[in-house]
Amino acid sequence: MNKRDYYEVLGVDKNASEAEIKSAFRKLAKKYHPDVSKEPDAAEKFKEAQEAYAVLSDAQKRSQYDQFGHAAFQGGASGTGGFDFGDFDFSDIFGDLFGSSFGFGSSRKSSNRATRGSDSLMRINLSFEEAVFGCKKDIKLDVYSECPECNGLGGHGKKTCSNCNGSGTEVVEQRTMFGLFQSRTTCHTCNGNGYTFDSKCSKCRGTGKIKENKTIEVKIPAGVNTGNRLRLAGKGEAGSNGGPNGDVYLEFIVKEHPLFERDEDDIYIELPITITEAVLGAKKDIPTLYGNVKLTIPAGSSSGDKHRLKGKGIENVNNKIKGDMYVILNVIIPKKISKEQKKLFETLNNTNLDPSDENKKIRKYL
Repeated sequence: MNKRDYYEVLGVDKNASEAEIKSAFRKLAKKYHPDVSKEPDAAEKFKEAQEAYAVLSDAQKRSQYDQFGHAAFQGGASGTGGFDFGDFDFSDIFGDLFGSSFGFGSSRKSSNRATRGSDSLMRINLSFEEAVFGCKKDIKLDVYSECPECNGLGGHGKKTCSNCNGSGTEVVEQRTMFGLFQSRTTCHTCNGNGYTFDSKCSKCRGTGKIKENKTIEVKIPAGVNTGNRLRLAGKGEAGSNGGPNGDVYLEFIVKEHPLFERDEDDIYIELPITITEAVLGAKKDIPTLYGNVKLTIPAGSSSGDKHRLKGKGIENVNNKIKGDMYVILNVIIPKKISKEQKKLFETLNNTNLDPSDENKKIRKYL
């Protein structure tokens, strides 16, 4: 049986560009692939298009074909009319068209490329004061580092893989009800590295990494809060094939303070005062993060009144600007009073104190 002209098979002109040839084959592959096409002669047409594309997409083979025709490839080892498909990789075409479920996806990707190590996350507990003012912490890390015995390779006596000759890929046959098809995939002997070893490293058991316990001193900046993270560059797991180490991220959990309540860079404190202090006014010593200050409580104060102490809050971890501190008054009503105190309140109740505007509104409707 005479072979059809490869250009005729793909339906392109002899002057067709590489892109036009690829596009033509993609259409035919999508139409005639035996796993998706129901046409009775799909397998033969697919194999014919596959052979034509394998030749015409290669500049050297195309030149030979243009000069000698089909005779240029007579005597091949594949049994497909003289052309050996084992020398060609169709994975980029079939992977795009059908995905990896057809056995063609990412077959040329090799695991011998440099890969960055994994990152790690650690949670660090801090007291309120440690978070506000910053501190130094000794951090114990369990990380995987490059094995010093084999320099991270995983073995000794490195040599080119005999199965794939160092390419990291191998030809595999895929049998369907329509026939036998070939594609390239990651070499099973070397896992795509392109090399093997005479012996496996006993220290790391072939992984190229060893577990190490490290203690390092870390400076925690002032102003961190719960949920903030600090990156320790290069302190994570070792990379593979010469890739860089990963990072370690410290995530902070800040303990609550018994007196101060934090809101971002501001802090709040509740100040209990007596009725007489609220009515007559007073001066009170207020604890802050930076020492005590004296606050003047004006006469006629009420519960919920807010007093701002500028710059007495927490230093921002990024711009270093301090927040403010707010003192919230809480007028305490005594539950138990002496007889003398009760008489004083009764006397006060009989006086003509001016009612507040709020009381005037209510009395208007009584």
